[in-house]
Amino acid sequence: MKILGIESSCDETGVAIYDGNTHSILSESLYSQVGLHTKFGGVVPELASRDHVLRLLPLIRKTLDLSSLKESSIDGIAYTAGPGLRGSLLVGAALSKSLSMAWKVPSIGINHMEAHLLVNLLEEEAPKFPFLTLLISGGHCLLIKANKVGSYEVLGQTLDDAVGESFDKVARLLKLPYPGGPQIEELAHLGDPKAIKFPRPMTNDKQLDFSFSGLKTAVFYTLKKEKNITAAFKANLAASFQEAVAETLLIKCKWAIEATRLDHLVIGGGVAANSYIRNRLIKGLSGSKIFFPPMSRCTDNGSMIAYAGYLRLELGESELQKIIVRPKWDLSEI
Repeated sequence: MKILGIESSCDETGVAIYDGNTHSILSESLYSQVGLHTKFGGVVPELASRDHVLRLLPLIRKTLDLSSLKESSIDGIAYTAGPGLRGSLLVGAALSKSLSMAWKVPSIGINHMEAHLLVNLLEEEAPKFPFLTLLISGGHCLLIKANKVGSYEVLGQTLDDAVGESFDKVARLLKLPYPGGPQIEELAHLGDPKAIKFPRPMTNDKQLDFSFSGLKTAVFYTLKKEKNITAAFKANLAASFQEAVAETLLIKCKWAIEATRLDHLVIGGGVAANSYIRNRLIKGLSGSKIFFPPMSRCTDNGSMIAYAGYLRLELGESELQKIIVRPKWDLSEI
């Protein structure tokens, strides 16, 4: 079974084809809208939707050409149905339903976070159910127990800012360009992570929820009090902030492993591309097996949607030819 996957939840347009017979991605294409949104300091939903309209069909043609497949070779279509920006989701869903009817193949809406969670199963060394997952991205911060495909227990989630969101906000305080995550990581290389002692939010007891708004506020007041904001001070602040985030994530993961007695932990989402956080978690969780997707699959991509769609369709799931998207869609509701 060959599945076409379409991702359009926010500011990446991703397309890929997964082949169930070879358990591999035959081809994939990705277009990032970062350049489009940079001058606004963040994603503009209307511009994101319009850009998906422009990019999706050419990317589908390109992905089919790269795989040397014809439309008639596609057995099903998977698309991101949520969570995400409503307009962007609708673009992908409407096109998917149109192609589904034209090609006479089934289509299936996929939960974006489930796709991030499952993408590591594509790797040669893959986790085995049940396993833990830490999903860290611009819009999400979740600790999840994955029992099997379609069965997920949310152990903890952010009560305010997500990890990537806090990086963006701190970058804005430091007058760094959007997107903030890579900018903070690059600047932090020049600083001392122990220079400034920032709080590790919600780590006084063993609950698994997260909060990063207080950490962001601590950064704000540290900047406000400093009278001599030098390049070295900014680097130390970035490094200390990044360390506070990394240690907070590490503490929560340790507690989750202790509570569930599971030793396989998958780290996914855009912030999983941060090499400092990766290394901090690998060293701090040396007694557990840690799985990271390749850097190219940390960001939103069509491969994770195609693969999740394959698993869903293999289970016999189907849906009506009706366009439904869910901008807010909790994993526990799947």
